[in-house]
Amino acid sequence: MDFSLTPYRAPDFDEPRFLSAPDANLLPAPMDRAAPAGFHAMSIFPEYFKVGGKWLLAEESRMDCVPVYDGERIRVVEFRRLRRGDLVAVGRSEDGSEGIYVHAHGFDGPGREEELFSFRRGRSRETAFSRDYDELYPVLRHDREHGKIVWVLGPAFAFDYDARNAFSRLIEAGYVDALLAGNALATHDLEAAYLQTALGQNIYTQRPHPQGHYNHLDTINQVRLRGGIGPFLEAEGIDNGIIYSCEKYGVPYVLAGSIRDDGPLPPVVGDVYEAQDRMRDVVRSATTVLCMATMLHSIAVGNMTPSYRVMPDGTVRQVYFYCVDISEFAVNKLGDRGSLSAKGIVTNAQDFVVTLAKGLGV
Repeated sequence: MDFSLTPYRAPDFDEPRFLSAPDANLLPAPMDRAAPAGFHAMSIFPEYFKVGGKWLLAEESRMDCVPVYDGERIRVVEFRRLRRGDLVAVGRSEDGSEGIYVHAHGFDGPGREEELFSFRRGRSRETAFSRDYDELYPVLRHDREHGKIVWVLGPAFAFDYDARNAFSRLIEAGYVDALLAGNALATHDLEAAYLQTALGQNIYTQRPHPQGHYNHLDTINQVRLRGGIGPFLEAEGIDNGIIYSCEKYGVPYVLAGSIRDDGPLPPVVGDVYEAQDRMRDVVRSATTVLCMATMLHSIAVGNMTPSYRVMPDGTVRQVYFYCVDISEFAVNKLGDRGSLSAKGIVTNAQDFVVTLAKGLGV
């Protein structure tokens, strides 16, 4: 299947409505961590701000943050990072009339039309997802060479022998540039490599082992005793699994902590804002994001990921965002939370990754 990125159609700022628009109103933040009244909140779409008669694109965006002009460019800043005196764009109109323009259709094809009424517009268990697989294969092949592919995983993968192997092959083949997860994914994956169980169940037969409920705690404890994941893998002679493959092929991973974590593993980031910062550092250069079997992490990453990316050569390209979950609720909740460009696939995530690996020939 031939593949090419959807071209970005920038606004025509020579149109009268843009030429006559005022500069965006920039007001200083009254104190640290607080924006001036009437602040503009960012979306997932490309947004332009008129400053000194020129329309400036916010090149690195994030939903629910505020635009700050630093004298040269528009930075997109979390409220907790605002500092007193930062020049924040103020205005709630998005049509350019206040010097702020939200360009929601930059990746729409020419002449795009939709019927006002039609059946099966949503994504559900009744949706046929074969076309999504057909789209994904060339997207991933393209971005393996020209982009950055970020995966967001829940612990479901660690419970299945075939899914762990399939994802490990994707890592080896270069289809994983970064991994975002929690303590559970890494713990159960390492337990599977160390004791062949996940939460005490054999990863192949799914049969529980006697006193298997100790296995994940024993794994965490052993990792701590060995001085970290790397030394643990080496000392125990482990040669399989998702975390092992990340370590072997130098794929960075961020494990964000949770209030329910046990242990946790040494690399888990317990400070929620530090974890958020580290996740955003990974996401800000992503061109394809796949979230699987984790509703909370999927929504978090969805909020961090704009629908576009400004590449090093200055071109604007689409960011592909997929959410894979067996629950329609989890898939559709992303859209409810503003991640309108996310495409949902309602299926068992373990089956999905095995099918994907086979389709990519790995």
